[in-house]
Amino acid sequence: MADFEITIIGAGVVGLAIAERLSVRHSHLLILEKNERYGMETSSRNSEVIHAGIYYKPGSLKARLCTEGRDLLYDLCKQYNITHRKITKLITATTENEVEQLERIASNAEQNGVHLKFLTKEETLKLEPNIRTFGALFSPLTGIVSVHHLMDFFAHSAQEHGAILHCRCEVLAIEYTGTMYNITVNDNGTITTLTSDIVINAAGLQSDIVAAMVGIDVDSAGYRLTYAKGSYFVVVPSKAKLITRLVYPVPQNEGLGVHALVDWGGRLKFGPDVEYLPDRTLNYAVDETKRHYFAESIRRILPSITDDDIEPDMSGIRPKLQRKGEPPKDFVIIHERERGLPGFVNLIGIESPGLTSSPAIARYVEQLLFG
Repeated sequence: MADFEITIIGAGVVGLAIAERLSVRHSHLLILEKNERYGMETSSRNSEVIHAGIYYKPGSLKARLCTEGRDLLYDLCKQYNITHRKITKLITATTENEVEQLERIASNAEQNGVHLKFLTKEETLKLEPNIRTFGALFSPLTGIVSVHHLMDFFAHSAQEHGAILHCRCEVLAIEYTGTMYNITVNDNGTITTLTSDIVINAAGLQSDIVAAMVGIDVDSAGYRLTYAKGSYFVVVPSKAKLITRLVYPVPQNEGLGVHALVDWGGRLKFGPDVEYLPDRTLNYAVDETKRHYFAESIRRILPSITDDDIEPDMSGIRPKLQRKGEPPKDFVIIHERERGLPGFVNLIGIESPGLTSSPAIARYVEQLLFG
């Protein structure tokens, strides 16, 4: 008999959401986290946006799980008093040529079941008089959530149902014996092995490494991750009230473009950019030399901002399945039974909209394992 029925590797918001859902019916559940506490990497270094589901390819896991997760997340926040706000969003055409691109964005959103309202220049300026616009799309379902409050809820709820959360415990090796999984860990300096019937790989930035531990060729499987850093700059307090909701430009290159965010302290921030990293070093310092580039990007939305109006704030690192210049790839969420690994579920490339999707991802993993 295995030590645990279910072991989840990784205690970011997705791993915790899965633990919270599965622990209701499966009490012998272990969550392993290599850091000192849960949610210290990608989960705590993002814009905290509840995405409506606008941009993702119709029919993709990102589209399906984002729209489902959005509704589940709002319900959770209301039921358990998790800090959130349906702040709404504008996607602004900053040139006349971008107006027709709004139609393509709206059409894609409609295919995902998301209705956006077209606003004229005058209607847009009534909502946000300080932005540059030739018209915009209004998203009433976009919001923000305190990811820390959300992770606290998932973690505490899972533990109340009997789950064990074990931090400072790094997975070193995984072996499938034919009946269960042997998991070798570095438990705060002590090397030990535990066993589990089911293993769920929600290791975020290290999820491809964990997948390789069970013998999967991550390159041929398309599981190899590339790290993409996203930095944020904050606007000086005297200009923090220039925007009252999320404001996004029309996407031009990779990502959604540097956009306006309002955080829980009332600060106005802009970000993230997309910087593909040459290696897997987790360097979260924000490069001060990006100030002018950021200011130029911000002026595309908010013309009155000067270089001196912004300061470096924070950064996060995203686990991307595509390399620089490649089109976006979908989430990988798969039960690896066809690879001879029954009970092993991989979650790889869970970047945005992973936070929004987290409760729906938990439901999806439950269905993969238990029908």
